[in-house]
Amino acid sequence: MVEIRFGLFYEHQLPRPWSDGQELKLYQDALDQVEIADRVGFDYVWEVEHHFLEEYSHSSAPEVFLGAASQRTKRIRLGHGIVQLPPAVNHPARIAERIATLDLVSNGRVDFGTGEASSSAELGGFGVRRTDKRAQWQDAIDAITRMFVEEPFAGWNSPDIRMPPRNVLPKTVQKPHPPLWVACSRRETIQFAARNGIGALSFSFVEPEDAGKWVDEYYRIIESDECVPAGFAVNPNVTVVLPMMLHEDEATAIERGIDGAHFFAFALAHYYGTTPHDPGRTDVWQEFLERRASRGLSREQIIANAGTLNVNVGSLRGAVGTPEQVVDLVRRYESVGVDQVSFVLQSGPNEHEHICESLELFGKAVLPHFTEGREEREAAKAERLAPAIEAALARRKPARTSPPGYRIDEDAEVARAHRASRGRRPVDDVRAAGRRRFRQGFYKLVHGRSDAQIERRFGPAAQRVFFAGMARAYDPSASGGFTGELEFRLSSAGREAVWTLAMGKTRARARQGPAKDPSLTLIVAAADFLRMLAGDANPASLLMDGRLELRGDFDLAPRLSEMFGGPSPY
Repeated sequence: MVEIRFGLFYEHQLPRPWSDGQELKLYQDALDQVEIADRVGFDYVWEVEHHFLEEYSHSSAPEVFLGAASQRTKRIRLGHGIVQLPPAVNHPARIAERIATLDLVSNGRVDFGTGEASSSAELGGFGVRRTDKRAQWQDAIDAITRMFVEEPFAGWNSPDIRMPPRNVLPKTVQKPHPPLWVACSRRETIQFAARNGIGALSFSFVEPEDAGKWVDEYYRIIESDECVPAGFAVNPNVTVVLPMMLHEDEATAIERGIDGAHFFAFALAHYYGTTPHDPGRTDVWQEFLERRASRGLSREQIIANAGTLNVNVGSLRGAVGTPEQVVDLVRRYESVGVDQVSFVLQSGPNEHEHICESLELFGKAVLPHFTEGREEREAAKAERLAPAIEAALARRKPARTSPPGYRIDEDAEVARAHRASRGRRPVDDVRAAGRRRFRQGFYKLVHGRSDAQIERRFGPAAQRVFFAGMARAYDPSASGGFTGELEFRLSSAGREAVWTLAMGKTRARARQGPAKDPSLTLIVAAADFLRMLAGDANPASLLMDGRLELRGDFDLAPRLSEMFGGPSPY
């Protein structure tokens, strides 16, 4: 068992219909809630950075909100969960300046969570190629952490970031810099966090027993030669995020909180899948009301039975229940080594008064169960990991010194920047745009159609075209190093068609027939498979409804969309 900390997680959700003053109330209520959380003993507040995600997140300037929160709180840590690092969204120098300023005004209470951005609305809005975002994250985190420690910063010259030597000011209170985190939603990204020596912020709503497997692997890598820190300090921590609503009466907790929890999950899938969205017109809340049950978010499956909480019970539940139930759930996370549980209360239509009551009740009836001996366990953990952390930091390239005698020369620096920025539009952009147009058109062809209608329109010949297209769209950089075979068993009118995709290091091949040794087999109706390709069906919902069966390596499944040119499901 390890120490466990608690946080609040904010998206600033605002479902339609909207009226004047709602955003003002949303922000002022959230500040009141953070003030309560600080007083009752929560350890962290996390604030996202999202852009253009109507209803799901109205939080585009988290540093402003966290700055305001810093002046209304005394001890709670202020977490960016996360800052988007692609330079087209945020220039690295501006990130370093904002993080340092927030650290100063909060007296050293900042945690610096980072991410790549994954929604089409954001990547397209800022012109970031999906295939480049991981490399841009790695490039930016290296530059930003050097800006924290190099005095002056020795400059940068990469395909995405070009900056001459400058002294980036101010500097942070915490040395060498605030703790680093990265957004994670599957096993591959948990491993990625560990290899970079940074905390993992997990958004996958996993059961405690599944989280334990990820924690074990995370700390194995932290203590191995695989860990090469992205910054100049190591932050060994794993956080899970869950929806929550608390009340002494379980039925009341469900009534107050389950719609908010379900809207959070639905809107997440809306923006991070292939669902069409028309800015300023698409009503995500109305779509939620109409389609929640078909997306595995049925309200009827959540019942008050005084039983043990499971995060998913055929429908997302999270930590919506009584104090006793939540204490038991947190104990299970604590027992498998999770370091922090962060709760989403401000989601969907959840009411401010109910959120405040939940926070007060958590501080009185849940938190006291986990505070005794926490500091001692944290100290023991730090002592145990100290040799591995010291060895990891020795593998990190050290801070640099600026070129001797470097002097600012505006004309020369601007000329160099313009020469470096000249280039041609990559063919990949054209292909990606073509794939998006195809998916949008395909969605219109399958949406609202019956299985029989879809099967008549897209018979065996069309399946051959789709699998050949998937093979052509294969992106090895999204495969996490996987090579092997995927098998697809598609049923239709009593018949079964079997297809295999064989992935090599650089390309994929499609053929009809069974795989010799499939790493993963997907068994699904042909119509549902086509709905998944079109973004008209959520694979997680099909799994929960028993309409999709997986056999083999389950950790491959969440990667399939990105591997074949689609958006991330996270």
